[in-house]
Amino acid sequence: MSDLLLIHGSCHGAWCWRDLLPELAQRGHSARTLDLPGHYDGRAPETVTLEDTCRAVAEAATSETIIVGHSWGGFPITGALDFMENGPRALVYLCANVPRDGLSVVAVRNAGPRQTIGAAAQRSADGHSFSIAPDAAPDLFYQDCPQEVVDFALPRLCPQPVRPQQTPLPQPARWDDTPKAYIRCLQDRTIPPEYQTTMAAAVPPELRFDMDCGHSPFFAAPAELAAILDRIIAALAKQ
Repeated sequence: MSDLLLIHGSCHGAWCWRDLLPELAQRGHSARTLDLPGHYDGRAPETVTLEDTCRAVAEAATSETIIVGHSWGGFPITGALDFMENGPRALVYLCANVPRDGLSVVAVRNAGPRQTIGAAAQRSADGHSFSIAPDAAPDLFYQDCPQEVVDFALPRLCPQPVRPQQTPLPQPARWDDTPKAYIRCLQDRTIPPEYQTTMAAAVPPELRFDMDCGHSPFFAAPAELAAILDRIIAALAKQ
């Protein structure tokens, strides 16, 4: 049995892993989730830092944990390396932003071949958070998901603190020595698949996987995602 820690992306929370958790359990794996700081905890968005999010991940993980980060979650799972005494078992980037030394996630996103979110991201009046327009979210995040999923997800989307995403992340000292995997989503409308290919180059070829789905594989194809994670776990066990 492996220990997985599942880290959500922008405007989401632990709730997004609803359908994946039972699939992982069927395969004998223990999976845990958390809400990153500034999500559903009542904190003012301007008080949330990138370090806060990285520390939250680090404190929830152990040296035996495989940490899975979705979308922007690729940043805090990477930054967590600096706050763990021994580091995790591995990092898995699920259609996620892979940090580049000294860049923020905003800078990494802007360096992509094309921008997909645009006006769908609506800044709050004070500028400290953004939300995804409800009429744009289904096409961006859930275009291949059942209507029940859309009905479940839309009212749960929350404002995303801006400050952590504007903060540069230095490359952690453990980065090179930490096993890594990447799962690319070929129909992604949020992070362009061709950009995911570029970012996945940081991962050994044998630990790169593709899913023919959009940005929310945990809803669109939870059984397939669990099977890929199972393959990653098996590959890591041979290292």
